[in-house]
Amino acid sequence: MIRLYRAHWSTNCERVALGLAHKGVDVESVLIEYSDRSPVERISGQPLVPVIVDGDEVVHDSTRILRNLEERYPEPSLFPADPTRRAELDLFLEWFNEVWKQAPNAIEEQLEGEDPDEGLIERCGALIASRLDLFERLLADREYLMGEGFSAADCAAFPFLKYARIRDPEDTELYHRILDERQDLGEDHPRLAAWIDRVDERPRAYGDTVAG
Repeated sequence: MIRLYRAHWSTNCERVALGLAHKGVDVESVLIEYSDRSPVERISGQPLVPVIVDGDEVVHDSTRILRNLEERYPEPSLFPADPTRRAELDLFLEWFNEVWKQAPNAIEEQLEGEDPDEGLIERCGALIASRLDLFERLLADREYLMGEGFSAADCAAFPFLKYARIRDPEDTELYHRILDERQDLGEDHPRLAAWIDRVDERPRAYGDTVAG
């Protein structure tokens, strides 16, 4: 049984929940509040979710967790066996985490500050919007981001790109409002819209919520 430490609405936790469901492993979760991170700090020595506890192994960071799941539960796979295809997926994950996320992170930082730089906000917003075209082209001849099969790339990107099409009215987090407002699919991204719907139909494994 894997224990998942998570927070409500967390994009990074949804990444892991998609991966756990794909692997079909048994899960229970500890739901924390951002105002009290002590349960996850006690177990992992740091304050961020997601964290998983699998036997005597504790892993934090969503991408590291997906890699760990692949190592411990190799089937069904989230990473290709072919070294070249695996390298492509590794590059995608690095680009998404280190490059794509910079723009929405920068907007959030500005909006939370006392004197937001409106020019920077607009430039970052335009960059987020322009990258929808990139994902549309990536899906030109495939069902999922890295090919015909669901992979860690879909786990990583979906919780962020979904806001181009889906946002629960109760989800009022600033970061998610930014993703909603700055990603307009319009009629020019039918493949991306279909991919969002396709991945949204997949299960998430959160299991029963237990006390931390």
